[in-house]
Parts: sequence; C-alpha cells; structure tokens
Amino acid sequence: MDSLKYLLHYSEATKKQVLELIKQDKLALHLKNRYPNPHTIKTDKALFTYVNELKNSHMKNAPTLSKVLYDGKINVIHNALGTHRFISRVQGAKLKSKNEILISSMFKNVPQEFLEMIVVHELAHFREKEHNKAFYNLCQYMQPSYHQIEFDLRLYLTLIDINGKIESWDSSKSS
Repeated sequence: MDSLKYLLHYSEATKKQVLELIKQDKLALHLKNRYPNPHTIKTDKALFTYVNELKNSHMKNAPTLSKVLYDGKINVIHNALGTHRFISRVQGAKLKSKNEILISSMFKNVPQEFLEMIVVHELAHFREKEHNKAFYNLCQYMQPSYHQIEFDLRLYLTLIDINGKIESWDSSKSS
C-alpha cells in the first residue's frame, strides 16, 4: 500500500481496485484509454495564454496574472504540482501586486484535462486561500469533472512512482 501514497484518503475498496489494476499491469492502459491524447500547450507563452483565457472565462474579477510558466524545479523544491504567488511591493506611494502561477514541467506531456485541473486548482487559490468547501466548489465550477480528474491524476502520479519515470503519453504506445 506504500505505492498508493497519493490515494491515502480514499476508501479501502477503491485502493483494492487500484492495486488490482497495478497487479494486472493495466493502470497505464486504463489512463490512456480514458485520456488518449496529450495537450499541445508546450511553451510558457502558450501556457500564459491558456491560463489567462481560463481565468477570464470563469473569474473575470480575479487579479491580472503577471507570470505563468512551466517550472522544472517545482516538484523537487516545493513538493507540489503547481504553485501560485502573490507578490506585493511598494512603488512610490502605491502598493503594486504581481500574481504568478508556476506549473510543474511534468505537465508538458499529459492530457489536457490534467493540465486544466492543475491550472484550475491554482486559479482557485486567487479567490480562496485554503482548501475548503468554497475552494473545491470554485474548482468544480471551472472544471465540472474536477474531482474525477484529480483522482485520475493521482492514479497517474502513482504510475510514475511505480515506474520510476514519467510515462510517455503517446497514444500510439499502449502499455
């Protein structure tokens, strides 16, 4: 059960199902069938545009983003998949703020839904700081299947732990 560290708060029945998929070597196939294609947002510029479009369509009154980029060090340094930062500084008589989102570079080659889930999660933190009911309601408003995709992302992270590397998300390669 140590390989299920991303699923600790799920039921024993759910964990048994996951263990069975792992035992049968079908977890990768399950995820690739569910999410067959990786997204095409590979550059920081494309990511910035994507995140801003998502923010503007769901959170019009949210603060402007000053930086959005993929960060190769994020999961090593912060033990996270994405981070958000609010930077305030005094500039003359005014207080200026910058809002930034950093996404782990491991999300350059995953399905669109996984990237969207991380972006939605980080955007929700601009309105709700804590992981509370209002936070998850906002996540679900922006991505109606948020909870299912979060679970599937946890399965993907479990797969990475088992294989010791990130699985290629090339749909022509089925494990």
